Amino acid sequence: MNNHEIKTLIETFLTESRVIVTGDGCHVEATIISDHFAGLSTVKRQQLVYAGLMDSIRQGALHAISLKTFTQSEWDK
Repeated sequence: MNNHEIKTLIETFLTESRVIVTGDGCHVEATIISDHFAGLSTVKRQQLVYAGLMDSIRQGALHAISLKTFTQSEWDK
C-alpha cells in the first residue's frame, strides 16, 4: 500500500481531515489534522484511526504505521 492509498483511505473515513503520509512503504508515518479528535485522548484518537485501517492491516496490505494526531487548533499552534 503506497502513501497516496493510505492518505485516501484515512480521508475516506475521517472526512474533512487533512492527512500527510510519509515513508518508504516499510516505515510509514501519518499526521492527521481533524476536529474529529476534539475531546479525545491520544489513545482514543489512535484507536479511531486504527479502526478505519483495520481491514488493510488484517489483509497485510499495511504492516505498520506511526500516527500523529491533532485537532485543527492544536495544529495551528
